[in-house]
Amino acid sequence: MIKDSYTILGVDEYATDREISEAYFALRKKYQEERFLEGELGNEAAKKLTEVDNAYDEITKYRREHGTGSNAEMFKKVDAAIKGNDYKTAQEVLDAFDERGAEWHYLQAVVFYKKGWSNESKKQLELALNLDPDNTKYKEAYKRLVDSIKTSSSDYSNNTSWNRSGSGTYSNTQDTSSYDEPQMGGDSCTEFCCRMAICNICLNCLCYR
Repeated sequence: MIKDSYTILGVDEYATDREISEAYFALRKKYQEERFLEGELGNEAAKKLTEVDNAYDEITKYRREHGTGSNAEMFKKVDAAIKGNDYKTAQEVLDAFDERGAEWHYLQAVVFYKKGWSNESKKQLELALNLDPDNTKYKEAYKRLVDSIKTSSSDYSNNTSWNRSGSGTYSNTQDTSSYDEPQMGGDSCTEFCCRMAICNICLNCLCYR
């Protein structure tokens, strides 16, 4: 997995090409020196050296194929904007991209989801998966979102008073208190049901006063 390769080099997926190269060559120099140690220490260093070489090669190939390397700083800006609930800035940065690979479509899906546009978010995740079908992050996000849409559709069919937005999704906004990528498609439906229950209790109290 590409995520494991980043972990081996001690960087995250938003690291710049320069940061990745610096981390790689620092580790490579370290293990090249240690592999000449006697016994298990030398053997372990030789093993680590191979892991570092393979991780760097995998990351380099992945970035070349998906066009994410030179856009790392811009992805960081989008990520920071989403975490700060500044979706206008996140969208502006996304719109400025020349190359729109799998990660771009994933982040666009996150922005749409945070705005409450579930169907649009689903389409973007499908594009991301078409470009990178083995990406665990994309697959988990897509599954959660589809499950959320199914649950929302079921609740809507039992409650015709629930307004829908013009985009074809429910008009309630998503929970933006945290930006936890794997949690797309979380508990917005549960929150709505709780609010409805509280409203019913209040109405019953008024009727019997």
